[in-house]
Amino acid sequence: MTAVGQRAVRGSLWLFLVNVVSKGSQMGVTLVLAAFLTEEGLGLVALAVALVNIGQVVQSMGVYDVVSRTDRDPRRVAGTLLTLSAGTGLALALGLVLAADGIAHALDAPSVAPLVRWAALSLPFSAVAGVQMGLLHRDLDFRRRLLPDAGGAVLGAAVTIALAAGGVGPLSLVVGLLCTAVAQPVLGVVVGVRVRPGWDAGAAAEAVRWIALVGPGALVAVLLINLDYLALGRAHGPEAVGVYSLAYRIAWVPYILVAVVLGGVLLPLCARLIRDGGELSEVVGRATTAVLVVTGGLYAVTAAMSDRVVVFGGRWAGAATPLALLCLYGLGISLLHVWYQVLKAAGHARRYLALEATHLVLLVGGLLAFTSHGVVAVAAVQVAAAWLLVPWTWLALARRGLSPPLGALRGGVVGVVVAAGCCAAVAFLAGDVFGPPGSVVGAMTEGVVLTVVCGVVVVAANREALREVRR
Repeated sequence: MTAVGQRAVRGSLWLFLVNVVSKGSQMGVTLVLAAFLTEEGLGLVALAVALVNIGQVVQSMGVYDVVSRTDRDPRRVAGTLLTLSAGTGLALALGLVLAADGIAHALDAPSVAPLVRWAALSLPFSAVAGVQMGLLHRDLDFRRRLLPDAGGAVLGAAVTIALAAGGVGPLSLVVGLLCTAVAQPVLGVVVGVRVRPGWDAGAAAEAVRWIALVGPGALVAVLLINLDYLALGRAHGPEAVGVYSLAYRIAWVPYILVAVVLGGVLLPLCARLIRDGGELSEVVGRATTAVLVVTGGLYAVTAAMSDRVVVFGGRWAGAATPLALLCLYGLGISLLHVWYQVLKAAGHARRYLALEATHLVLLVGGLLAFTSHGVVAVAAVQVAAAWLLVPWTWLALARRGLSPPLGALRGGVVGVVVAAGCCAAVAFLAGDVFGPPGSVVGAMTEGVVLTVVCGVVVVAANREALREVRR
């Protein structure tokens, strides 16, 4: 294995650990909020966080990409990006604070206004942390990301859980979010990632050119994962958003743990391979197989256990069907995320933007037509929009010589399809053998059994790929 390949493998493992800790803490927060908040309370939190997520993307459009791709001094580029990103973050924070009442009125949710104000204060801090993380990504140095990223997430989760248990309500998550945002840049300095604000006209021009290409795509991407919350909130109120949010948060976990990890390593790795004159098709094939095998397996188990969502309380029974649908959606966007990183690294940002824009058009059209039918309809719209883009994105890779032969992915596709069928069959035939849906012990037992079943099927279908991984 080459030195770059070894660094990529080590980077993947470290980034996986970072995501396990940070997203695991977020999952813990989800469990606590589901136990302590009502559907309306969780819906209000989801609406506030959705708005801030959009702001975070606006302030950091293309930061990771610019730092990873530039041939200039990365420190000078990072200083310029810090000035741009943090300045934008301050402006956005001020704008959201001033516009909070108007936003709440537009969403017909007056109680969301104070949550938006508190959450908006996190934007300048997350801008600084984003530039720090960009430097670490360039060097595939994900080990040092552990403390600021995972450590900040754990701190924020601890604050949220303590406040929620103390009866603070929806504000508990927003305060935890603010604590995480403040802690991340501070802990980044602790691990040695120091970036001083600066200005380099050449670096600024390069950043603006790149942001003009990928920035709109990043904004479209965040709209794709937050527009459904806003549409549901407007049509059905915070209660519906709360039910949908719980299903979405659970379905989001495999995507974060696998696809985001692979994508985080894939973009700087592919950019380096291109600079060194290497081929990308083999790397793309292995990353795609990994998404199919690992993410697909996790989604197969989660979908089969979707009725177990009532372990958080009987009031969440309505989240079961949306959760099963969103598992299929999660697999689709996992594939898209990995392939988009390859397109961007190879310099095809315009194609990436066109695909993302198409996805947004499909989603908006579907939401306009079906949001009135409720939470299940919105989840189905997300599934349809994502999977309509999958073949088009693969074709975009193939036309540019970036995709491996489809035959190389046969094992991954067969494995996930058969694993999903087997998990569904076991869950159906077992009935109440594992206990009633609300039983925590029964849910844990069923999860273990289905994971074993899924693992056996996936390993049997991908023996050759696993041999390559061991080599």
